[in-house]
Amino acid sequence: MVAPTEDAFKHAMSANAAWSAYKTHQNPSFFSSLATSQKPAILWIGCSDSRVPETTILGLQPGEAFVHRNIANVINPTDLNTMSVIEFAVRYVKVQHIILCGHTNCAGCAGTLASRELGGVLDTWLTGLRTVRDAHEAELSAIQDDAERAVRLAELNVEAGTRVITANKAVQEAIKERGLQVHGTIYHVGTGILRDLGLGTAVSADGVSSVVANGVAEKREIVTGKHGVLDFSDAGAASLAVK
Repeated sequence: MVAPTEDAFKHAMSANAAWSAYKTHQNPSFFSSLATSQKPAILWIGCSDSRVPETTILGLQPGEAFVHRNIANVINPTDLNTMSVIEFAVRYVKVQHIILCGHTNCAGCAGTLASRELGGVLDTWLTGLRTVRDAHEAELSAIQDDAERAVRLAELNVEAGTRVITANKAVQEAIKERGLQVHGTIYHVGTGILRDLGLGTAVSADGVSSVVANGVAEKREIVTGKHGVLDFSDAGAASLAVK
C-alpha cells in the first residue's frame, strides 16, 4: 500500500521495476514467452472497482485471463465495447470459460437502489441496472438491510448479464461447437471469497444453448422495468430498449 506521503505514480513505477526484475530472476524466459502469444482459458468480465483485481483474487499470472471491466459490471447488448471483447475472446482467443463477476459493497448498486443521480453519462450507463432493480422491486423492497439489498441487486445484475452473454451468437456457437462455459459469480470484498451463483450454460437436445438460473433452463425472458426492457432470445441475441 502506498504511504500517504508517497507519490502514487512514482511508487507504481518503482514497484513495476522490482516486479519485472523478480519475475525475470524466477524465469528468464517469462516475458519473452508472453511476447510471442497469449492463450488464456478465461475471459473475466468484472467491475472497475479497485478492490476486485481479477488476477490477484484468482491467483493467476499475466497471460492467464483476458479481461474486460466497467462500472458495475453491466452487460448491455448494445455496448460495442463489451460485445467486441466477448466476440474477440470467444472467436479468436478461444477462451474456455467466461466469468461474469459482481461484488459486494458496489457503489453502482447502492446508488441505483437509492435512486441517486450520479450525473453525466453515468446515469445513462446504469440504465440496465435500474431496469433489473425495477423488475425485482418487490423482492428487493422486502429486504430490510441496505447492505443485503445491495448484494441481492448485484446478484440479479450478474444473472441478467449472464443471460445477455449466453444469448450472444458467437457465445452460442462456441457452446455448441466446443463446450464454452459461462459462469456468474459474486466476489465478497470483506472476505476475499469468490462465490459461484450457480448460473451458467446448458445445451438442449437440439444443440441450442439456454441459460440455467436457479436450476431452471430458460430460452427466452423479457425483463421489464420503469427505465427499460431487456429481451433475452434463444435466437442468439439480446436487446435493451430504453423507455
